[in-house]
Amino acid sequence: MASLRLTIQDGQFCDKYGRHVLLRGINVAADAKLPSHPEVPSHVADDFFDGDNVKFHARPFRKEDAHIHFSRLRRFGYSTIRYIFTWEAIEAAGPGKYDEEWIQHTVDILRVAKEYGFYVFMDPHQDVWSRYCGGSGAPMWTIYACGLNPQSFAATEAAIVHNTYPEPETFPKMIWSTNYYRLAAATIFTMFFAGRDFTPKCIINGMNIQDYLQGHFMRACAHLAKRIHEAGDIENEVVFGWESLNEPNRGMIGHVDLGVVPKEQQLKKGTCPTLWQSLLTGSGRACEMDTWDIGGLGAYKVGRALIDPHGEKAWLPQDYDDTRYGWRRDPGWQLGECVWAQHGVWDPSQDVLLQKNYFEKNPRTGQVLDYPAFTNSYFMDFYRHYRDTIRAIHKDAILLCQPPTLEIPPTIKGTEDDDPKMVYAPHYYDGITLMTKKWNRTWNVDVFGVLRGRYLHPAFAIKIGESAIRNSFKEQLAAIKKEGQDYMGNHPCILTEFGIPYDMDDKHAYKTGDYSSQSAAMDANHFAVEGSEMEGYTLWVYAATNDHQRGDQWNGEDLSIFSVDDQALPVSNLPRTQTIASTSSLKTTTASSRTEVDDAISVTPTNLKQILTNPSISSEPSSPNPELTNTPGYRAAEAYIRPAPVVANGKIVNYGFDLKNCQFTLNIDAPQGRSADQATIVFLPDYHFPKEQCTVAVSSGKWEISTDDEDLAWTQKIRWWHGDGQQSLKVTGLIRPHSTISGTAEEAGYLEQCQQSYGVDIKNCNVM
Repeated sequence: MASLRLTIQDGQFCDKYGRHVLLRGINVAADAKLPSHPEVPSHVADDFFDGDNVKFHARPFRKEDAHIHFSRLRRFGYSTIRYIFTWEAIEAAGPGKYDEEWIQHTVDILRVAKEYGFYVFMDPHQDVWSRYCGGSGAPMWTIYACGLNPQSFAATEAAIVHNTYPEPETFPKMIWSTNYYRLAAATIFTMFFAGRDFTPKCIINGMNIQDYLQGHFMRACAHLAKRIHEAGDIENEVVFGWESLNEPNRGMIGHVDLGVVPKEQQLKKGTCPTLWQSLLTGSGRACEMDTWDIGGLGAYKVGRALIDPHGEKAWLPQDYDDTRYGWRRDPGWQLGECVWAQHGVWDPSQDVLLQKNYFEKNPRTGQVLDYPAFTNSYFMDFYRHYRDTIRAIHKDAILLCQPPTLEIPPTIKGTEDDDPKMVYAPHYYDGITLMTKKWNRTWNVDVFGVLRGRYLHPAFAIKIGESAIRNSFKEQLAAIKKEGQDYMGNHPCILTEFGIPYDMDDKHAYKTGDYSSQSAAMDANHFAVEGSEMEGYTLWVYAATNDHQRGDQWNGEDLSIFSVDDQALPVSNLPRTQTIASTSSLKTTTASSRTEVDDAISVTPTNLKQILTNPSISSEPSSPNPELTNTPGYRAAEAYIRPAPVVANGKIVNYGFDLKNCQFTLNIDAPQGRSADQATIVFLPDYHFPKEQCTVAVSSGKWEISTDDEDLAWTQKIRWWHGDGQQSLKVTGLIRPHSTISGTAEEAGYLEQCQQSYGVDIKNCNVM
């Protein structure tokens, strides 16, 4: 049997030579959340509810375009892909009806990824359960299976859905994420993870709704894994692993009092109903509830709003025909009535909440269900089922375990679940920047520290100044990694999502070409990931169809590093004539049968139209400010196209890229007995490090900088053969001017604001 391309040894990834592999990657592609036929981006209402007839045959992109996308990502220095797919793409037509054409398309795309040498792991993606709950993931029929009517979600606010929003252009930023606390997603996640305990009357085809939903999800993923296995040339050679369900949520499980918004619910935007109010509006009752918005200091109340469904219910009517999908619902499960009323949570005849703490404890064991308890019971039951389902087919699969976001990971260290082929796969976003869509260089908050109770008062978690903010991000990610080691064991940690919004400041960059804020935010995030010493990451996100008007085409999000309305970063920072000459002199003699696609110089009808119509794509600066961080239209690319180790002949101790000073450093520990013939290899982007204008310092050995198309995309690398023990590499490239922002006045004003808002003297660390 051939050796595995990627293995795990002592908590790190290794190649077949035993070298330490860093998985530097990106999510591909956000387009996979949405069907390609009919083309239904989230702002379009037409055909939205025809969910049985959607196809994902051109997702994440068309096969004929795959070389363009993969060569581009390879030139950006990415080696790893988190391959986004949805349950809906596999099984949209109905229970057990798999889309073999989409599966074959997926196999074809993975084969192209193999040509480029990518490491790929599969991501069964979801956001708030489904497109019909305002996110992505599960097929429409799962909503009906749960007894809910997606066409009534808008009237009852069981979910806030962009496709059915009265004025899609004014869809509030990030409000989609509040759907986790609304009736539809909260109900379905409760059924999915704990239906046997909390909805025992919900029996479909002779099994509880929990087993019905999980069974179909597992079989759908298994079917895809089986087809990948049967392809014969993908499993292990390109697809090395499978991640568990993206961003799992506990729904109502563990809520202490349905009549109040739980204190841990930090996300409040728009109407913010209690779960009790959601039950009422879901059954057609009018409710007045608080409305909220989110600013730099977090959520704040803005008023009250009356939500009146005028008698419309979020539940399926009594006469709904279940034969549409061929299932049989147990007579004890009455349609036309709230499922939670049927389980004694409330009395619809008097609109009285009877069991406000219905979800507080496990009804079988009496265990109080805080989030750690949920993670260690219901989530881990699901994870084990998923792990065993995948491994029954892909026997060598590395499983990436993703517990609930920013929650304490499962306590499995030293148990049977402490699996040598497991990876911890957390997520992290700078929430203030994500929610406000502004990069504040003056202050930010140690959110993870607040969540873990590390501060006497939340105001003490405020970090003042850009250096403190960057270090805080790094410390938070290091703490997340350590928490994984403490609770789960010695496993690699891959941050499978982090990213920034590009449409900051009301799309200021799209009007001016000034991406300095995006560059600063992107660099701060990468500085944190690099400094946290994780074994890899996959940036969110690459979207092939992103544009300036609609962003990623989904819920107003705009996090893609690529946009059809932006110019790609040139291969080199040198003038074009120098670039061509120096590049040709650096190429190896390796022959390539295909022509490399260069975004910066290729002329197509699409980019020609962009050049003629988009003022941000211009050879001349569109801003008179000579200190702009970016060349206009480059989409902050210099902050994410950055040097990084590919493989190290030893253990990577630390590495990092100083964008301001254009300096890359790498420290490794090379043990005795390793093969001295194998080089440590670092991706060294030409743009920052033109060969003629960079200097290299090493602790020992020899090195060379060369450009080759080893992975079908011309990339520059430095190969370094070094001695044993502690070794270091430093490469200094072309330093360019960067803008500096003095935050002194803003900082002083903000300190004052904090003192007034929180009653805290931050400067002297005193509670007033």
